[in-house]
Amino acid sequence: MKHPRRAFLQMVVGAAALPFFSRMAWSLDYPTRPVRFIVGFPAGTGPDVTGRIIAEPLSERFGQQFVVDNRPGAGGSVAVEAVATAQPDGYTLLLTLSSSVVNSLLYPNQNFTLPRDIAPVAFVGGTPYVMVVTPSLPVKSLPEFIAYAKANPGKIYMASQGIGTTPHACGELLKMLTGIDVMHVPYRASLIPDLLAGQVHFYFSPMPQPLQYVKDGRLRALGVSTAKRLDVLPDVPSIGEFVPGYEAIGWSGVGAPKGTPAAVIDVLNAKIGDIVNNDPQMAARLRDAGILPRVMTPAEFGRFIADETEKWAKVIKFANIKPE
Repeated sequence: MKHPRRAFLQMVVGAAALPFFSRMAWSLDYPTRPVRFIVGFPAGTGPDVTGRIIAEPLSERFGQQFVVDNRPGAGGSVAVEAVATAQPDGYTLLLTLSSSVVNSLLYPNQNFTLPRDIAPVAFVGGTPYVMVVTPSLPVKSLPEFIAYAKANPGKIYMASQGIGTTPHACGELLKMLTGIDVMHVPYRASLIPDLLAGQVHFYFSPMPQPLQYVKDGRLRALGVSTAKRLDVLPDVPSIGEFVPGYEAIGWSGVGAPKGTPAAVIDVLNAKIGDIVNNDPQMAARLRDAGILPRVMTPAEFGRFIADETEKWAKVIKFANIKPE
């Protein structure tokens, strides 16, 4: 017969071990059925391409289908709500995007937002932007552009795909840090024809869209939005070289409903990190899509989202940006 105290201690030790074994069971058993990977933009768009680049190798590594489910609407907010209200079991994931952070700030009364209702799983990479100007603008460098803008307040037009988009936010950050006064012109259709024709003067373009225009001289690149220069444009300085503190990127990652078991998040983070770090083919596909692969832990990704939210809140307040 066991001693009562020894039996009690064995029971306590066994109970303490349950969470550990529960996490191990989750990580070993997951997934046992297909996983929905929700993307908040239509098929064929940049986010959709990114989602499929991630979903394909996850399907191969887990032996279960990660099915891209396009849920466009409200700048990605429809997808955020679909994931936030799903069962937190790891079988519904979200392609998280920088635009969803800006949306959460522009529409604070939404029922569900990325920073509040989505658990960070894995960072995938950042999208650099290039500040390009029409050659009809008489400037050949960023300092010249800033001086020209200050000498011509309100006469330079900045194009973007709409209020609150990342190109718009990039421009407003430049305004905040330099004191220039330029006019924002939001487009619903393609803005490139007007930019080439000089109807609007500059645009923060995601990579790799502007490369051909820059190479053939139809657009002039004045700076990249990343902290360092880009290998594909080694002669183009980072904006931060002339404007201290300037850095702005779009980014992509993976999220899950709040309350998703930590073991599921950990195993997904490990697999995505392996894809980004150790799969040259997948990394090349991401770079071709304009994304610079980068690995973060879930905690690091969470802090990154918090920092991005704080940063863009200041810009939105400064620029008094209102929703469309």
